[in-house]
Amino acid sequence: MASRPVNSSITSTSRELLMLLLASLACALVLTAGVVQGAGSTVNGLGIAQLVVIGLTAVGGLAASIFVLRAAGTMRSQVRSAQNEAASLKRQLAVAEAVIGGEPQILILWDTGLQPRVVCNTLRGVVGLPAEDAHIVSFSSWLDQASASRFEEALDGLLRIGRPFNMILRTVAGIHLETDGRASSGRAVLRIRDVAGYKRDISRIIDGHEGLARDIRSSRAILNALPMPVWFCDHEGRLTWTNEAYAATVEASSDEVVEKQIELLEQRQRDGLLKALNTTPRFRRRINLLFGNERRVHDLMAVRLQNTVAIAAVDVTELELAQSELNQQSEAFDRTLNHVATAIAIFNAERRLVFANEAYVNLWGLDPQWLRAQPRDTELFDRLRELGRLPEVVNYREWRNTILDGNETISEADRWWHLPGERIVQLISEQRPDGGVTHLYIDETERLALESELKATLRVQSETIDGLKEGVAVFATDGRLKLWNSAFATIWQIDTNLLESGPHIDDIVERSTSLHEDADVWARLKESATALPDERVPFDGQMLRRDSSVVDFSVMPLPDGATLITFADVTASRRYERALVERNEALETAARMKNQFIGHVSYELRTPLTNIIGFTDLLGSSHLGELSDKQREYLQDISSSSNTLLSIIDGILDLATIDAGALELEVECIDVREVIDSAIRGVQERAARAHLTLDLAIADDVTTFVADKARIRQVLYNLLSNAVGFSNEGETVLVTCWRETHEVILQVEDRGVGIPQEAQQRVFERFESDSRGQKHRGAGLGLSIVKSVVELHGGIMQLESAPGVGTRVTVRLPEGGPEKVQPEEPQSVDDLLESVQLAVQRTVA
Repeated sequence: MASRPVNSSITSTSRELLMLLLASLACALVLTAGVVQGAGSTVNGLGIAQLVVIGLTAVGGLAASIFVLRAAGTMRSQVRSAQNEAASLKRQLAVAEAVIGGEPQILILWDTGLQPRVVCNTLRGVVGLPAEDAHIVSFSSWLDQASASRFEEALDGLLRIGRPFNMILRTVAGIHLETDGRASSGRAVLRIRDVAGYKRDISRIIDGHEGLARDIRSSRAILNALPMPVWFCDHEGRLTWTNEAYAATVEASSDEVVEKQIELLEQRQRDGLLKALNTTPRFRRRINLLFGNERRVHDLMAVRLQNTVAIAAVDVTELELAQSELNQQSEAFDRTLNHVATAIAIFNAERRLVFANEAYVNLWGLDPQWLRAQPRDTELFDRLRELGRLPEVVNYREWRNTILDGNETISEADRWWHLPGERIVQLISEQRPDGGVTHLYIDETERLALESELKATLRVQSETIDGLKEGVAVFATDGRLKLWNSAFATIWQIDTNLLESGPHIDDIVERSTSLHEDADVWARLKESATALPDERVPFDGQMLRRDSSVVDFSVMPLPDGATLITFADVTASRRYERALVERNEALETAARMKNQFIGHVSYELRTPLTNIIGFTDLLGSSHLGELSDKQREYLQDISSSSNTLLSIIDGILDLATIDAGALELEVECIDVREVIDSAIRGVQERAARAHLTLDLAIADDVTTFVADKARIRQVLYNLLSNAVGFSNEGETVLVTCWRETHEVILQVEDRGVGIPQEAQQRVFERFESDSRGQKHRGAGLGLSIVKSVVELHGGIMQLESAPGVGTRVTVRLPEGGPEKVQPEEPQSVDDLLESVQLAVQRTVA
């Protein structure tokens, strides 16, 4: 390829020499012709000198031509030599080109000026290598960062000091290339070749080694940055590497730790660790480690990797404390939930039951032992369905999946379950942060039943309130009417359309002042409806309206902050009340006059009766002479009748004294047996005539008690007198006495004719007497006096009787005597009216 330019140069040089020779000859001929031409004129006029010059010029041209010819021969010899050399170089160049082109490579030459030039590029199709030669010399654009950095450093040494290098580089595409740099004759040559065979394996090993070294450095840097001790040891347990936290824990440097084998674990802990790693590649256990003077809890984790064991100790003391506190709180929370009436079930992220309170167990009637096995939510629903405790649905599986899918919103219809047994349960499902779900089952059966009952009650109350004759108005805390009845509208003559709009109390007062103008009353009513809850107090009053009607009102604050105001038209009742009060006063006056009359008449009768009894006794004595049997019988009848009449008069006087409130008890400690015996002696003669037996039974613990001796004797005498009078011949009258809870009980029982049920209440009324077929007939004052005297002592009197069975009268008296009578509270108007009516009935009777 280089021989053609050499031949061309030699041929051109020969041609130039030949042209020079011809030009010299031509010059010589021209000069000769000029000389010859000028010779004629020379002969005619020029000198010999000119002819000489011309001749010398011709000779010089001839000599030059000869010289040129000789130089041309020498040149031809040199040309032949150059041609031979060019042929040799051509052969060498062909060999070099064959050698260079026979291997895929890129040759880059740095010549004068250190500008790179791609001499040869037979390396094609390599991934990541630029296709354009001009881009190849931009090495950093197609080499990875690490390779580019190493290559630039080596290339700089080659170009500056001629230091050769050979290295394997990695392109950004991950392909490996071999680079070889050499310096020769002031030039630098770079050869880039694709690696193959063992070199490719070496390059991969080198990459792997670099990656591993990088990973090891990164891993150890990360491990050194960890605050927890981390260390490596061999299969015999000897330390090979520790991080900085380990060294700081044992208070030594990392090199010193490895050199001196300073162990963090105790010997028994190391032995247990190595023994466990012989059977399993991973080991984890919570242990206690001593740090200074403090023992802290750590999670020890170890991994066996061939002949190396990696160990880490994580300080979980705070976590342990937090977990302990969390467990305590969780247990307290569970205990709290167990006292909640709502059934609660908590499922974890795996949809397994982790908690169910007692209300849940009771609601569904499931086995607690089975629940503690943490069944899945689907298993739980299937079990409930098997037990027949879920609502009946068309497609159970679809319904179950909808309920248990935490990502779907449960519809309102699916939230309310109508269970067997007419129970209604509401389901509330809440997603938990840990991916689990909480189910709340609220048994709404009782609440819905109560709501239904409440609504029915409210309807009844509303109808009841609307049916009241009293006007009812309830004002809310803002002073607006929220409840009223038709009587309210009627009393104040207010349009119902206005009341239905919920007017303010000011509007109602404005429309009601035409009937009642007392501004103070209306101001108090408005204040009660709009005042603060703490300032509201109940009160009542009366309004005398323009139309002469009387309206009673009452204000009552309600617990919810509202105010209840009632209005009652009491015009008619007030008229009746005035009439009844006047009549009551007249009746009381008449009763006083009656008592005075009875007392006066009784007193006036007692004096002559005393005289009659005295003279009868005198006539019956032997001082005035003997009487015949007939006369003595008459005197006995007179005496008996007089004593009976005196007893009646004494009873009337006692009742009059009691009614007047003038009877005073003479309280003392009395002997029980003495009082009873005294009363028995008063009826003993009558009992003997009727062949009756008087049986007495007194408990041993009853000896004395505090009372009016005379009045107690009077009580027993009247009871015994009735018992003897209404008993049949040959029967027994039983008198018993015992003590019971600070009371003394006196009881008189007979087996006489008895008292019908309808007549038992009348026997205590005055002048109520009924012989019931017996010869005994009194004035009807005995039981009335007994009842009054017993009540004065603070006791009570009970009567039990039945026709043909007999009568039992029980008197209970306080053991310590009568208490002081407290003054009676003033009677209300209704009580007064009732008392007046009873007084009128008694008077009429």
